[in-house]
Amino acid sequence: MRELRQHGEDRARPEATRALVAALEKAWQAIAIHPAAGLAVPRPHPNLARPGWAWVRAGRGWVAYNTQPRPVIVAVFHDTADIPGRQ
Repeated sequence: MRELRQHGEDRARPEATRALVAALEKAWQAIAIHPAAGLAVPRPHPNLARPGWAWVRAGRGWVAYNTQPRPVIVAVFHDTADIPGRQ
């Protein structure tokens, strides 16, 4: 997540950095309340399924988190990301 934040800051895009932080906070609130509620894979990106990961929608993207031993955010994908195999 640090790299994403730095990416926005390096490009003088404070609004992108604020949106990222807000999305992560929103995702974490949902995860903390009910970790089992995440999806097995983001609906528009079936190729991103990974064992032990769950996904929640936050802001303009998807946030992945490990479900065991305790929830930890492991990835963030923006809707406009160039994801191989995206339909």
